[in-house]
Amino acid sequence: MNVIAGIILAGGRSRRMGGGDKCLRRLGGRPLLRHVIDRLAPQAGPLAISANGDPSRFAEFSVPVVPDTIPGFAGPLAGVLAGMEWARRETDATWLVSVASDTPFFPTDLVSRLATAADQENIVVASSGGRRHPVFALWPVTLAPALRAFLEDGATYKVSTFVEGHESAVVDFAMIEATGGDPFFNVNTQEDLAVAEGLIRAERTS
Repeated sequence: MNVIAGIILAGGRSRRMGGGDKCLRRLGGRPLLRHVIDRLAPQAGPLAISANGDPSRFAEFSVPVVPDTIPGFAGPLAGVLAGMEWARRETDATWLVSVASDTPFFPTDLVSRLATAADQENIVVASSGGRRHPVFALWPVTLAPALRAFLEDGATYKVSTFVEGHESAVVDFAMIEATGGDPFFNVNTQEDLAVAEGLIRAERTS
């Protein structure tokens, strides 16, 4: 495939963590976002962060920050659209992989396996344990106009609804061998952060 750009979705409101930028919370002594960047960087490039507000709060990561181009709070699809439009404008990428900024254990072969299942203009979604994770997906950037029209219509902002309206494929990923945990485990609460600390320790000793 041609170059695959990556968008890290960091625009959530983080209500269950008390607000603020959840991805800047520390895990194993480093920001969650650093774990995600380090996991994605060997798999795709160039990368960008999808987030609104002052971009300087992400300056330490040396990754461009792209704000939503749809007004209001349209959820993760707005970040995917911003990533597509950035990729078309600033890169030579024909595909965009999206990942969540609060999911530090996603597979190190995520992009290569999604790319293997890609066929022309289809969307490829990751799954694990019988559950789909549509935020972890490979998108043809040519879908940008269709995605913009979908969001501007405003009937729903559900990622799964947009995906179901287009050709798509699903790639299943196994549980983490060292812990039996879900590789798409995401940190939503302080309790989740404590669980992630345990997973980090297990990963380092495996």
